[in-house]
Amino acid sequence: MTIGSSMSSGYCSLDEDLEDCFFTAKTSFFRSTPSKVPAKNVTQTVEEEKPEPPTIQEIKQRIEKYNAKVTNCLLMKLSDDGTYTGFIKVHLKLRRPVTVPAGIRPQSIYDALKEVNLADMTDKRTSFYLPLDAIKQLHISSTTTVSEVIQGLLKKFMVVDNPQKFALFKEMRKDGQVLFQKLPLTECPLYLRLLAGPDTDVLSFVLKENETGEVEWDAFSIPELQNFLMILDKEEKDKIQQVQRKYEKFKQRLQQTLKEARGKPG
Repeated sequence: MTIGSSMSSGYCSLDEDLEDCFFTAKTSFFRSTPSKVPAKNVTQTVEEEKPEPPTIQEIKQRIEKYNAKVTNCLLMKLSDDGTYTGFIKVHLKLRRPVTVPAGIRPQSIYDALKEVNLADMTDKRTSFYLPLDAIKQLHISSTTTVSEVIQGLLKKFMVVDNPQKFALFKEMRKDGQVLFQKLPLTECPLYLRLLAGPDTDVLSFVLKENETGEVEWDAFSIPELQNFLMILDKEEKDKIQQVQRKYEKFKQRLQQTLKEARGKPG
């Protein structure tokens, strides 16, 4: 699996619980209270039927059709044994800090080719935020699973967090809505790319935190927990300031109204 990179703009959606079904969401640490107001983007559960495995001839026809739509050199290639290779792009939308080795130089091409694991060279760890909405281009095969894609991305960034903290989602647009579906670890993303075609507006892949509803605090490192506390402390202070400003305005209006009332002749 080979990896390239670029940048992309983000998406806007509403807060919803994250489940193993179609949903539109902006992830957060905790579940939010369901809104009673109808929203444009809503959770949708979709029952999917497992299709019959395609024959080699069907795969060949699909690849030819796919390649005919490709506007760059990122073509799919079919092997004699019926497997094929191609490219997918993965959006990284991680809102929490990740844990990486401290004081380690960036991975070089030599390290990647020799599969040198720089994370094993030190026990020191630090946390930082990956760039939001970065895009990584992966060269994978039809047998590459979601689990292998996640592990490959984490290795590229030297992230030492447990891969179970992350999940790969497919993102689609339907009837003006942005829909996400969490993919099972055994799913093969390249086959989904082949079925959808090369247009990323039809289908794209997103790496997010693996939200399970309950926060498993034991799975986080000390630097991560300290970062969470700093974030929550800042959010608390911001909220207090918002409330203070709001009621300060009310107070000023009431005082002005009382002043005007006293100045009027009885």
